[in-house]
Amino acid sequence: MKQVSNNALLSFALDLASAVTQPNRFEQLVYAVRATINCDAVVLLSNNNGILTPLAQRGLSEDLMGRRFIIDEHPRLKAISSGHYPVRFPADSSLPDPYDGMVSGHDENLPVHSCMGVPLYLEGKLIGVVTLDSIMPGVFDDIDARALEIIGTMAAMTLNTAILMEQLENQSQHAQNVLKVMGEQSSEMIGQSKAMQDLKQSINLVAPSDFSILIEGETGVGKELVARSLHEHSARSDAPMVYVNCAAIPHHLIESELFGHVKGAFTGADRDRDGKFLLADGGTLLLDEIGELPLEVQGTLLRAIQNQEIQAVGKDQIRKVNVRIIAATNRHLETEVAEHRFRADLFHRLSVFPIQVPALRDRQGDVPLLAGFFAERFRRKLGLQQLTLSASAIGMLEAYHWPGNVRELEHVISRAALFAKADNATGITVISSAHLTGLQIDNSSQEKIQNAETSQQVLDKQQTIDLRLETETYQRNLIRKALEESEGNWTQAAQQLSMDRANLARLAKRLGIVVAKEIRS
Repeated sequence: MKQVSNNALLSFALDLASAVTQPNRFEQLVYAVRATINCDAVVLLSNNNGILTPLAQRGLSEDLMGRRFIIDEHPRLKAISSGHYPVRFPADSSLPDPYDGMVSGHDENLPVHSCMGVPLYLEGKLIGVVTLDSIMPGVFDDIDARALEIIGTMAAMTLNTAILMEQLENQSQHAQNVLKVMGEQSSEMIGQSKAMQDLKQSINLVAPSDFSILIEGETGVGKELVARSLHEHSARSDAPMVYVNCAAIPHHLIESELFGHVKGAFTGADRDRDGKFLLADGGTLLLDEIGELPLEVQGTLLRAIQNQEIQAVGKDQIRKVNVRIIAATNRHLETEVAEHRFRADLFHRLSVFPIQVPALRDRQGDVPLLAGFFAERFRRKLGLQQLTLSASAIGMLEAYHWPGNVRELEHVISRAALFAKADNATGITVISSAHLTGLQIDNSSQEKIQNAETSQQVLDKQQTIDLRLETETYQRNLIRKALEESEGNWTQAAQQLSMDRANLARLAKRLGIVVAKEIRS
């Protein structure tokens, strides 16, 4: 077994101790692992209800950070997570690797050949996983198992401390209950740009309050996602969040939709019906496209918000409610007020705390993460073993100006995934720039992408040749050493190499080692 020295373990422990106090603590943990164990790629993932989320990585394509891995859907991750000990997979393992085609600087179609995972348990609970990968086969086979267990234990304790510190620093809530949003799932906001950090900080600041919030932003930026995140981080997260699209309701039915009606209040009212305010009582009411609300209804809405009282259409009785209002619009409401299309008093009531959601073109570095997030989603939907993005595809996505924002990116990746699947129905499916239809890139950006793609192809070819030559050189040296130690006795050399004598002779001949007639058996 290949021993990990005491000095290496001590250095690892010191690196972990300093990592906790660093702002990039998760990246530091990855650096420490990679410095201790030689490999091409390391990923640190946290476990939350059976979903592994990358916290930091080294050596894989940047879109990995946007992916979310459901443990039960990935056999290798499931095998790693199922026990308390490090797991090493043989080079010829039939289990698909979740990172195939994603090792930086290598051909997208090149699978991972060495894979090892270390489960991170604390007090009997799986809190995360560290995965190590290499293009060379057999790299992890001889590493001391006891040393790996020690590394795993120390990494688990460090990860737990780092997560707790991260939560304290961000003043985030602890484990969240499932968000009740009429048919919607719990929200997660993907992005690490300065613009997204500022947005998340604003959400964390105002979410615990009961302030009315106005969310503004272009079409497709994710205003509803922001609203769900506000609700999820509020004291009302156990109560429902009710969604109303103000632009989709006929004008004559808006009051009924918001406040309810009694049977016979108008033609077609064949029964009593609760309005959205009543359904959201104790929770949150999201008024999407608030800028489309007719002026004649705005006064009634203002009174309901101010007094927390509603009156169903056709009913004299007034009912008290306790509802937090979040409004969203792609219009600039101050302009609408100035041009008398929106009431000034309602605007000021709604915009106690305004939030501006940044356009995707202003979120530097977030496009690859979002692309990876959507690629993983569509990989599951299409039943693909692996779905990756080529370097040229990521370059093209970053060069585009995204007038339709995140929604447009999602649609582009969904189409590209279908085209890529049609080109390669098995193994690693790669989204290339050719699959990204409908993106208009300026000539200078297109030229840069093409040059980068050509350079990558040359690099991939060189590295593939180098890998073959290095492997053959390694085999040649082993055979010569075995022959030297056995004084030219091929039978003994074959036994030393755990090979059949005839197979050894054939391999030696292929490698250019002369098989002389005087070989002693």
